[in-house]
Amino acid sequence: MGKYTLSVVVPVFNEKENVVPLFNELQKTLKNLIKDKIIKKFEVIIVDDGSRDGTQTELENLKKTADSSLKIILLRRNFGQTAALRAGFDNSSGDLIVTMDGDMQND
Repeated sequence: MGKYTLSVVVPVFNEKENVVPLFNELQKTLKNLIKDKIIKKFEVIIVDDGSRDGTQTELENLKKTADSSLKIILLRRNFGQTAALRAGFDNSSGDLIVTMDGDMQND
């Protein structure tokens, strides 16, 4: 079994359409890393940086059906990507931290 735990920190701003597909893809990929014994555990931390398009509602609905690997942080207003990443780092528990954008532009 892999020896590291992984935290994936994803800051989002007005990504209502992307948060559910993004989480689902991450789940699939990260579960394969466990199956392949590359990591032993993971968490996905999505930080909503004060979205105004319904992203928060989408995240709250996702949290109701997602497993415990999902952590959601809701910032009360838009503080910017650096602050959102910091909030994610401060709330991560993984040995390793990976960051990615929430717009699904990266494979």
